Amino acid sequence: MATGGAEEVRRLRWRCRRGMKELELLLGAFLEGGYGELDEAGRAAFARLLEHPDPVLAGWLLGQAVPMDGEIARVVRAIRAAAAARAGS
Repeated sequence: MATGGAEEVRRLRWRCRRGMKELELLLGAFLEGGYGELDEAGRAAFARLLEHPDPVLAGWLLGQAVPMDGEIARVVRAIRAAAAARAGS
């Protein structure tokens, strides 16, 4: 379960809802399973990541592009690693 205030997690869960089901699954699973392992800068970067439109997020999360923001790039790598670990288990 995600670490952080219950209200913060509730807001993030809502923001993880996307028009692309694949993104919603990736982001929601990370919120529940990996978000709690992020430091404060990583949690802030995750919130900034959610501000981007679906096509941009899809490019990042599917490995077709890399975010310019280093902290967001770190979170994208964590999301992709978590998804790969889930797929491998």
